[in-house]
Amino acid sequence: MGVPQVAIVGRPNVGKSSIFNWLAGRRIAIVDPTAGVTRDRMTLLLEVRDRFIEMVDTGGMGVKDVDDLTDHIESQIETAINSADLILFVVDTLDGPVPLDMEVSKKLRYVTKPVICVANKTDNEKVSPQADEFYKLGRKVLPVSVKQNRGKADLLKEIYNSLPEASDDPDEIETAEMKVALVGRRNTGKSTFINTLTETERMITSEVPGTTRDSVDVRFELDGKSFIAIDTPGFRRRKSVSTDIDFYSTHRAERSIRRADVVLLFFDCSQRIGKVDKQLCDYIAQQYKPCIFVVNKWDLMVEHMPTEKWVDYLRDTFRTMWHVPIAFITGQTGRNLKVLLNHSQMLFKQSRSRITTGRLNQLVRSALDYNPPPLYRHRRPKIYYAVQVAEQPPTIVLFCNNPKAISAPYKRYLLGVFRDQLDFGEVPIKLYLRKRESNDERDQINSELKK
Repeated sequence: MGVPQVAIVGRPNVGKSSIFNWLAGRRIAIVDPTAGVTRDRMTLLLEVRDRFIEMVDTGGMGVKDVDDLTDHIESQIETAINSADLILFVVDTLDGPVPLDMEVSKKLRYVTKPVICVANKTDNEKVSPQADEFYKLGRKVLPVSVKQNRGKADLLKEIYNSLPEASDDPDEIETAEMKVALVGRRNTGKSTFINTLTETERMITSEVPGTTRDSVDVRFELDGKSFIAIDTPGFRRRKSVSTDIDFYSTHRAERSIRRADVVLLFFDCSQRIGKVDKQLCDYIAQQYKPCIFVVNKWDLMVEHMPTEKWVDYLRDTFRTMWHVPIAFITGQTGRNLKVLLNHSQMLFKQSRSRITTGRLNQLVRSALDYNPPPLYRHRRPKIYYAVQVAEQPPTIVLFCNNPKAISAPYKRYLLGVFRDQLDFGEVPIKLYLRKRESNDERDQINSELKK
């Protein structure tokens, strides 16, 4: 599994960003009494005992943004809630329960993941009884105070105990059922692909764009293995989403991408790549999902254009996605469908791979020797050791003396090395840089050299 995500939500001005900074141990998010300062999600890797978690700060729920970005803020919050493994619902002890707290509580009522009600601004024992008023929201209440530094250890303990169990069972990894999401703009042949795959008229197909309006799970077997294919509605440009049906279709399609283990991004070979395709690709990349570019209806183009030309077209359009494999298929006849699914299985296996710490540190040392990080303020940054902390996506943490000193181009260089030398050649990799704590004497890179 990936690094567990902990989302911090609540109405404006209850101290969500303050709690984010407090748990981080340093100022990252902007803290201001003005409602609506936080708009986009902010993330931070945090180590709690023997587990790494990803903290996610969000904007205030129910805020009316002065720049007319309310829909964007709400979308970011909803994405954070849907992706989270644990939710911290922050409230203000001094204000007590207010109507907007009730509204937030209603939105969280049907969330199946654990929710902890964090009563911030419980500055002393005298106001602790006021925190108990939030029990009426039906959640466990944990009183804390960022200002007075009260309750931090209890909150971290509660977070740790509420995390999903980490599974390192190799049998579970081997027998996992792969979920494949089919996404793309309208009329690229996704539903036809499903029907050919399952050899049934499972999905309604039509030349009319937008026939599929909901995400549909279809279970099928291939070579004795079970899979789930998720057919999704065709994406439209956001400004073209004019009806409730269009809005919820797009919402469910995005949710399907988040649920999927591998995403097949469909293109119609007779159409040029458009803005919708680029938006979809960006969303897949943001979710760190293994992806295959699927050029469909190739029977219409095979005699008129070499595959290399479309490959160059895709590579030139999506320059940050050079690691993504490309498949040319004909969904209606089933041409290359089995090869495509076999390749999807390979990506699924790559995304669940684990590399030993020793091998990883040997590779990092070789990369550093071959191409040291550039100087930062006349000093060479130091990378002490590396560790893989999660799968799906493969997540690597580099411990160094100054994370800010490692430039973005150098991080891209290291990612390229990992893809070339490890089992992650065609899947996204999450790379975190963390400052090594003063009491951490591990230097596994150098220790590997002594072996």
